[in-house]
Amino acid sequence: MKGWSLAGLSVLALGLAGAAPANRAVRVSGTVQAVQSVEVQVPRTEGQGGDLTLTKLIENGATVHPGDLLADFDRTNQLKLAREAQAKFDDLSHQVEQKRAEHKSNAEKRASDLDQAEADLKKAAIEIRKGPILSEIEQQKNAVELENAKEHVASLGRSDHSHDIAEAAELRILELQRDRQKIAVAREQGNAQKLSLRAPIQGMVALENVFRNNSLGHAEEGDQLWPGSPLLRLFNPSAMVVELSVGEPDGAVLVPGAKAVVHLDAYPGLTFTAHFDSASPVASGAMDSPIKTFSARFVLDQSDPHLLPDLSAAVDITVPQ
Repeated sequence: MKGWSLAGLSVLALGLAGAAPANRAVRVSGTVQAVQSVEVQVPRTEGQGGDLTLTKLIENGATVHPGDLLADFDRTNQLKLAREAQAKFDDLSHQVEQKRAEHKSNAEKRASDLDQAEADLKKAAIEIRKGPILSEIEQQKNAVELENAKEHVASLGRSDHSHDIAEAAELRILELQRDRQKIAVAREQGNAQKLSLRAPIQGMVALENVFRNNSLGHAEEGDQLWPGSPLLRLFNPSAMVVELSVGEPDGAVLVPGAKAVVHLDAYPGLTFTAHFDSASPVASGAMDSPIKTFSARFVLDQSDPHLLPDLSAAVDITVPQ
């Protein structure tokens, strides 16, 4: 090289060889999420659906513990249905008991008739033994009466068996109707209990936006809400993560030990540190798109009241060389 002496080149080479390798940093965008989060929806009741009237709702940002009441819905109609189902169940139970008593009375009467027929058969058998001392006409009459008595006993036996089968089927139908109604009672009672939403985990409440009055906003007491629509989200702020997408060319930074600096877009003055947790093994992208990204997750090292779900953030990922 012109202008460079041999001594100068030697010094430059020694300087480059002794220089420490610089850390590689990649900036990507991500979203703050909670490790433990539960979405609470408007309860779905079994049977006929319809809008539910919200009667009580917890404040946005409140801290709750497991079992605390989050929301309550009007259960007037549900309690009415439960009472009607219980009354019908009680009526069917009385019908079953009444039918059992009726069948027992019929069975006793049939047993009495069969005993009487068997007694007549025995009497006819005794009369037939008097044959030698009776006239021929009397003997024939006794023989006919004996045959009639035998047929009567056999007929009552077959009739009793058929009556037993028919009555058992009739009773079984009522019992099935009663059992089905019992399930309906439990369903209506369960529907009434579903109208009270309680916290499954400990955390903070974040109300969801719902469609009300031709606009989006937080639900309020008195609103008519459709079953299954999101009502609020319950998250634990003690453990938060940043979910981000890293371009395929920068995927080398997603290694164990990688660190990151998180800057919240909503709070420019706040900075947090995070460490690598996991990443997808294969880059993916939209159909017919050449751009592919890795989905990754970094766990925040600090907890702060400003860290809320769905906040956008700029993340600087650093990997020591």
